[in-house]
Amino acid sequence: MDKIMLGKIAALVDEQVIAAPGAARRPRGLVGNTPVLWVGEPFAPGGLGFWAKLEGFNPGGMKDRPALHMVRRAELRGDLAPGARIIESTSGTLGLGLALAGLVYRHPVTLVTDPGLEPIVARMLTAYGARVEVVAAPHPDGGWQQARRDRVAELLAAERDSWCPDQYSNPDNVDGYESLALELIEQLGTVDVLVCAVGTGGHSAGVARVLRRSNPALKLIGVDTVSSTIFGQRAGTRLMRGLGSSIYPRNVDYAAFAEIHWVAPAEAVWACRTLAATHLASGGWSVGAVALVAGWAARTYGPDATVAAVFPDGPHRYFDTVYNDDYCAEHGLLDVTPPTEPDVLTHPAQRQVESWTRCDTVLDPSAFTVERVR
Repeated sequence: MDKIMLGKIAALVDEQVIAAPGAARRPRGLVGNTPVLWVGEPFAPGGLGFWAKLEGFNPGGMKDRPALHMVRRAELRGDLAPGARIIESTSGTLGLGLALAGLVYRHPVTLVTDPGLEPIVARMLTAYGARVEVVAAPHPDGGWQQARRDRVAELLAAERDSWCPDQYSNPDNVDGYESLALELIEQLGTVDVLVCAVGTGGHSAGVARVLRRSNPALKLIGVDTVSSTIFGQRAGTRLMRGLGSSIYPRNVDYAAFAEIHWVAPAEAVWACRTLAATHLASGGWSVGAVALVAGWAARTYGPDATVAAVFPDGPHRYFDTVYNDDYCAEHGLLDVTPPTEPDVLTHPAQRQVESWTRCDTVLDPSAFTVERVR
């Protein structure tokens, strides 16, 4: 190699801080070691900003990590027999992770989902060898999630030795995010503020737990969708997938949160599209909602605070929703610019929220009645 070429490589490495990823001999080696990207304006002005952990660089997204961990731990305990079927409810991302885990550990996989699953994800799950079942109608109280869980229970009863990870209450789901937290520490050092979407509660609990070993003063900000029950609002029809819930996942660590923000679909779409246009790094509903709140956190906590946000996936599965003008126009999601500051609740059941709102009183909904919401 001549000196000119060596000089060009050296200049490129110096400018972009390039580090080649390790060589992977098997698919398992593709998971983890995801990059972080600085996100500044227009989310935060004047040199302020936050670090986005780009989990979309995993083969299936962030949940590849806990999927592999839950399956391996179940095997080691003897809960999952060699070659036994894995059956689980999913809105998409965990399904991709379990398809990977089934391939790695040689288990057939059945995934129960609902009509909201993006067609591209359904097709890829089938291509990856998973069996996909779609429930026909939501549960009258627990919505699509409970309908999926009921079908999972039926399938488990019908197939001997089958096993369900139960991502909503499995502590291995939480523990599966240790690697993500350790990577953040290696990449950023001390993290002062962590912003996470909340669905099953796994990654917010798991990442914060590890980060607090090096910084006990860490502030954890949760991001939920409007019409989600997780933090005490009434359940309603939810357009956004990947965050929020119509049930109460046991993995949510309520005591760990400093505050919670609810974000509406149009606000998440604005953030997703703005990220794509300004940073060439975006994702789906959770990514947009988290970016909106992380920008606020960067502005609020100032230049001395290291703010990190977890982006659970990339944009590809959302081409028919978040990045589709016809879909967004049909649902009134275009030409909406979020306010620079969220509305504020003093109690999560003070009233039903319909747009970006924050509350620094974070309670397990079992501690109060959701019927208080007006």
